[in-house]
Amino acid sequence: MVSDPPIIYRGDILIVDDLPDNLRLLRDTLSGQGYKVRSATTGAMALRAALSPSTELILLDIKLPDLDGYEVCRKLKSDERTAGIPIIFLSALNESFNKVQGLAVGGVDYISKPFQVEEVLARVEIHLTIQRLQKSLHTQNLRLIQEIEEHQRLQDMFFDEKELAQVTLQSIGDAVITTDVQANIRYFNPVAERLTGWQAKDAEGIPVSQVFQIVNEITRKPADNPVTKALLYGEIVGLANHTILIARDGTEYPIEDSAAPIRDRQGQIIGAVIVFHDVTESRYLANQLSWEASHDALTGLTNRRGFEKELVNAIASVQNSNQQHALCYLDLDQFKVVNDTAGHVAGDELLRQITALLHKGIRANDMLARLGGDEFGLLLTHCPISQATQIAETLKDLVHQFRFVWNNKTFIIGVSIGVVAIDQASQDLMEIMGAADAACYAAKAKGRNCVHVYSLDDDELIRQRGERQMIAKISRALGHNRFCLYSQKIISITAKPPVEHYEILIRMLDENGELVSPNEFIPAAERYGLITQIDCWVVETFFSNYQNLDQQGLPESLYTINLSGASIGNNQFLRFLIEQFPRYQVPPQTICFEITETAAIANFDQARHFISEIKKIGCRFALDDFGSGLSSFAYLMNLPVDYLKIDGIFVKNISNNLISQAIVEGFNRIAHAMNLETVAEFVEDETILEKLREIGVDYAQGYGISRPAPINFKGYYAGFTEIDGTDARDV
Repeated sequence: MVSDPPIIYRGDILIVDDLPDNLRLLRDTLSGQGYKVRSATTGAMALRAALSPSTELILLDIKLPDLDGYEVCRKLKSDERTAGIPIIFLSALNESFNKVQGLAVGGVDYISKPFQVEEVLARVEIHLTIQRLQKSLHTQNLRLIQEIEEHQRLQDMFFDEKELAQVTLQSIGDAVITTDVQANIRYFNPVAERLTGWQAKDAEGIPVSQVFQIVNEITRKPADNPVTKALLYGEIVGLANHTILIARDGTEYPIEDSAAPIRDRQGQIIGAVIVFHDVTESRYLANQLSWEASHDALTGLTNRRGFEKELVNAIASVQNSNQQHALCYLDLDQFKVVNDTAGHVAGDELLRQITALLHKGIRANDMLARLGGDEFGLLLTHCPISQATQIAETLKDLVHQFRFVWNNKTFIIGVSIGVVAIDQASQDLMEIMGAADAACYAAKAKGRNCVHVYSLDDDELIRQRGERQMIAKISRALGHNRFCLYSQKIISITAKPPVEHYEILIRMLDENGELVSPNEFIPAAERYGLITQIDCWVVETFFSNYQNLDQQGLPESLYTINLSGASIGNNQFLRFLIEQFPRYQVPPQTICFEITETAAIANFDQARHFISEIKKIGCRFALDDFGSGLSSFAYLMNLPVDYLKIDGIFVKNISNNLISQAIVEGFNRIAHAMNLETVAEFVEDETILEKLREIGVDYAQGYGISRPAPINFKGYYAGFTEIDGTDARDV
C-alpha cells in the first residue's frame, strides 16, 4: 500500500477571529498546505498567543468581542517582541474597513470575506516570504562587511519586496496615490489612473493638486486637498461631504476618500497616501431618497412635509420686513365622483393632468404642492392679497373649463380655493394652514367652485372656528365619557293597542359640568365627522344598560334611537349595530331607529338599504321631521318605515292656523293610506293635543306631554348630577 507523501512544514500562523466557521475554514485550508495553525477568539488571547517565538504571521479580524483589530495591531506593533510579525487584516465586504487606517497602524495587507481559498493561500505565502526575506535581510546586514555577494542578493530581495508591494496596491479596488513630503506624486495605481484620467508615467513627480482636482458639489468652489492637510497636521484626514473629482477630460466623479501621512522608522513624515473611490451610485440613491422624502410620487409636486417647511420660511421672512406672501388651499370638487365611477387609476391620471393645468396659471417662482388626496397647496411669494385672489380666480376658471375624459366618459371638475395673506400679523404654520383650510371650507359652503379670502371678521369663518372649538370639546367628552342619556315620553292618542314609546336623547357636559345643548354640538359633530362615534356611544351605552331599565311594568315599551345621515351610509356602523343585539341580549322588536327626512333623501339608496337590513332583524323605523323639506311623497313610498313623525313647525300652529292644520291632516291621511303610524312633534298644550285627536294622529310628543329626563337605569350612575331638560330639546 502506498502512503501519502509527508506534508512539508511551511510556517506558523496565528488566526484571530471570534466566528467558529471562519476559524474552521482558515485552519483547514492552511493546515492542509503544511502550515501550523493556532487560533484566538479575542484580542486579549491574541496578544498572549503572539508572544510565542514561533509566530510568523497573524491573520487578524477587525471585529472582536473585546478589542477591535486596529487596537490589537497597535499593541502588537508597540511591543518589541511582536513588532516584527506581519499582520493581515480580515474584513467582510459589507463592513466598513478603513484601508488607510489599517496601513497606518501597521497592517501589511487585508483579505476580504467571504474567503477565497486561492487568495488566502497566495497572500499568506507572499507575506511569509516577505517576512522571511526581511529577517534574512537583517541577518545578512550584520555580516555585510564579510559577505559582499550576500549584500547584492539582499538588494535583489528588496527589489522583489517592492515589486510585491506594488502588485498588492495595483490589485485593490480603491484608487491609491502616494506622494513625497512636498506632495509630489510618487505612485499611482490603475484605479487612480481611471478616475483621474492621468497615466502613472505622466503624473509621477508633479504636485498632487494638479492631478487630484476636487470641488464642492453644491458651491462648485475648490475643496481643500486632504494630502496637504495630512502632511501639515500629521494625521488622517477625510474628505468633506459632497466632494466631486474632476478628471483630466472633465468627467466628474462623486468620491469619498481619506489621506494619511507616511512615516519612517523614526516617526518622521516622509510622504502621504490618499485612498479614494467612486460613490456615484450610492450618492444618486441618497439624493433620490432625499427627493422622495419631500415630494409626491404621483404628481412630482412637493409633498406636505416639504411644503410646510417652505411655508415656515415664508412666514419667518415677513416678520421684520414689508414683504407679503399668500397661501392658497385648493380642494377639487367632484374628484370623488371620478374615483368612484371610473376607478383609482382614472383618479390618479386626473391628478396628474390637474397638476399640469395648475402650473399654467401660476408664476415660475410660486410653489405648488400636493397636500394629500385631492388637496393642493400654493405658496405665492412676494404677492399681495389682491394679486393672489386674481391668481386663484384664474386657477378656478382653468379647472372649471377643463374636461377630463376617461373611457369615453367626460367629467366636469371644479375647485374650491381658500386664500390667506402671509404678513407681519401671521403667527405660525398651524394658524396659517388652519385659516387657509377654513377659507377653502367656506368656498365649498358657498356652492363649490368658488374662491374665498380669509379675514378675521368673516362671519362664516367665525362660525367654523366656533365649530372647530366645539369639536375639541366633543373629542374630550368622548374620551372622558362626558355624555349622558335622557328620554322623552311619546303617548298614544288613538293607536290600538297603545304602546308606550320613549325617545332616547343625548346630552353633553363641558369641562365645567355645564350642559351643552344638542343644537350646539350635533351640527359640528356632523360637519367634522364625529357624529357616527356619538351614535355608537348612544347605542352601546343604552344597549349595555338595557337589562337595568326600570320599565314600570310595561314590557311592551318601544325605545326610539336617533341616527345621523353619516351613520346610515356607513357599512361598518351597520355591522356594529346588528352585532350589539345578541351581544347585550336586546330584543329587536323593542327598538325603533329614527332618521330625519332630509338625511334619508340626501342618502336615499343607503337609507333604503340600511332600513331594510335593520328591519330584517325585527326593529322598527321612523322618519323624523317629515314635511320640513317638503320632499316628494314618491321618496316616502320607497322607504320601508313604520312611523311618520310630523315636523313640529306645522304641529305647534295647528290650533290657530288653518294651513298648518290642513298640512297635518294631509300628512296623516297619506301616512295611514300607506299603513304608517303618525307621531306629532312639539305638542305644547292640551288644545294642540285635542286637535290631533280630532285629526286622528296616532301618537304625540312634546313638552305639553313630558319633558326630557335622565334615564333611570337600575344600579346605574353615569357620574352626573341630574339635569333639568327644559332647555334641551331633541335635535
